[in-house]
Amino acid sequence: MKTADFDFNLPPDRIAEHPAKPRDAARLLDVAERLHDRTVRDLPALLEPGDLMVVNDTRVIPARLDGRRGEVRVEITLHKREGEREWATFARPGKRLKPGDVIAIADDFAAEVVAKDGMEVRLRFSKGGPALMEALHRHGRMPLPPYIRREADEQDAADYQTVFAAREGAVAAPTAGLHFTPELLAALDARGIRRVPVTLHVGAGTFLPVKVDDIAEHRMHSEWGEISAETAEAINVTRAAGGRIVSVGTTALRILETAGLDDRSIRAFSGDTDIFITPGYRFKIVDLLVTNFHLPRSTLFMLVCAFAGMDTMKAAYAHAIGQNYRFFSYGDASLLRRV
Repeated sequence: MKTADFDFNLPPDRIAEHPAKPRDAARLLDVAERLHDRTVRDLPALLEPGDLMVVNDTRVIPARLDGRRGEVRVEITLHKREGEREWATFARPGKRLKPGDVIAIADDFAAEVVAKDGMEVRLRFSKGGPALMEALHRHGRMPLPPYIRREADEQDAADYQTVFAAREGAVAAPTAGLHFTPELLAALDARGIRRVPVTLHVGAGTFLPVKVDDIAEHRMHSEWGEISAETAEAINVTRAAGGRIVSVGTTALRILETAGLDDRSIRAFSGDTDIFITPGYRFKIVDLLVTNFHLPRSTLFMLVCAFAGMDTMKAAYAHAIGQNYRFFSYGDASLLRRV
């Protein structure tokens, strides 16, 4: 299939710059046999007792840093942890950076270029472990997506974090989870919908455009994820009892499908995944998907087309654009059913 098959025209004013207040007041496009305009607060009524909701408990770190290489200002966006002190990053401007260059971030905090691979720059920081994380919190800022044109502010430190956030390591939010509030979780509990966590530390590669014409030639960036034995057992028990698996977001879905087996059971998992889901993929685990609206020509729009059907998703996106739904990370949500 061609990347152009997943293109659509999105007016710039549909891109949300701030989240809905309160979070669960966001709109929800219920994509079933017909399209229904709802709100996220309607979600409990759209699910069934015995369904199991899977959420991503990753926590976004302040992954954007400003530094200098000599007189040149360098903006660094962390992408994926590669060791105690090393991260794969994207740097602007990155073309002139070479191994051995040192980027000064603060008087007591710097990073050395150790390797380059295309757009990626691998950095070794002067601090490691908890000291590195402390330095990121002191000197970094929230890595808002590139399509949000404003600078991150203090409110984003809360807004760009889900209610499930527990394990630090993501450099982009699992945005479907941004819609959930304690009140909505209480309503889901009352409905008899259980909830289990997985972890996928979302990388900045999620925003990279697909630059090849043939999607089979696209190389996905890997991300680290984990599924505990307890979560795997809960999923297997739910399926055996006839319940459905509801993934909150494409990030949870990707780690679930990575660990899924051909008999539609799942195993515990810990490691990297670069799974790339496109139309024709046979889903093993997930039955329903709560997800935001994604970029044209993106790997995530390809994923939702694989999940719910290309014609269905093109019609849903056309409806959402026509009805002024808000798109992308701080935007509205959809509820999709697996074809």
